[in-house]
Amino acid sequence: MELNSLLEITEAINNNLPETALYKIYDFTIRANLNIDKYALFVLEKDWEAKVSYGTSVGLTGNGALPQELIGLKEISPVQGLPAPFDQFKVAIPILHKSQLLAVVLATGSDAHSDSLNTTFLQAISNLILVAIENKRLARRQLEEEAIRKELEIAKNVQNFLFPENLPDGVRLKVEASYLPHHSVGGDYYDYIPINKNQFLVCIADVSGKGIPAALMMSNFQASLHTMLRHTANLTEIVEALNYQIHESSKGESFITFFAAIYDHALSTMVYINAGHNPPLLFDTDGKMQMLDTGTTVLGVFDPLPFIAEGFIPNLEGFTLFAYTDGVTETENEAGEEIGSEKIATYLQQNCHKSLNQIHQGLLDELDRFRGSKAYKDDITMLSCKVEAR
Repeated sequence: MELNSLLEITEAINNNLPETALYKIYDFTIRANLNIDKYALFVLEKDWEAKVSYGTSVGLTGNGALPQELIGLKEISPVQGLPAPFDQFKVAIPILHKSQLLAVVLATGSDAHSDSLNTTFLQAISNLILVAIENKRLARRQLEEEAIRKELEIAKNVQNFLFPENLPDGVRLKVEASYLPHHSVGGDYYDYIPINKNQFLVCIADVSGKGIPAALMMSNFQASLHTMLRHTANLTEIVEALNYQIHESSKGESFITFFAAIYDHALSTMVYINAGHNPPLLFDTDGKMQMLDTGTTVLGVFDPLPFIAEGFIPNLEGFTLFAYTDGVTETENEAGEEIGSEKIATYLQQNCHKSLNQIHQGLLDELDRFRGSKAYKDDITMLSCKVEAR
């Protein structure tokens, strides 16, 4: 009878029956073939849970904690003096897999003596069921992890398409960007978009949140921005339309900080809007610095925007513009202190005359020295633009 029971359970496992069905077969087999008065099978998932029980004086289903003396079991042992409701059992049978405790069977024979139970068979059948269920969990976890990996790969590829493939590196116009994602994908975005022969737009943005949702939201944002620029170069109209779209899609639960500037070579002017973003720093040919903070609040929270204004800078023959996301200023050292915007501004004032590549690399070195062994806690994105005076 015991051999037939083991064969039936093995067949059920091979037929890939669900966990609930395996537990039912387990319960039926024990009650039909063993001289047993009461038993409970406790399985460790997030907590210890009584998956199956029979004959117990107190209901044991649900989550709970096992007494410590049961958790450390390595072999079949008689038990006594356990706290209620575990005091109704006489023997404990650990179910191990590769030295890891998967479950504990607590049981009492029909004559209340532990030696009346065939504990060897009870352990064998429990081990067979539990190892099969554990393998099911491992296989399911592997499938879930593979699905997540594929999603991340897709999101990463989508995000890579957000960034411009080539940035200008000419005699008068140079654009440089650095992007260090905190995870495989992130919610930062930068762009350089030519509008016509005289005008171009540079922008940087940061979506609240991280991971795949942030990357997908930023993907929609980038597509909308490119579409709008084909119809208008009016920054106010563009920002208001972007705000409406974000608010509609996220229902006010997510937001985007955004900075965009349009420079006109022919007029030597810059128009910009800062929508709640870290103020970029602009240096003219004399090295004079100004913070570009005119604009509006973050996009996606209010519709319509409570206020909006365009910043306008005339007579801008040559300049260096440096923009970044808050991952830069929020870089922490080992004492938990943030580097802050003042140190970033000081570094840029001292190095704005250098090439854009040198500025970026030097600032990344500064961040590394400041943080020491502390890991970055957010995406690091930097965008700079240099226009040489005629």
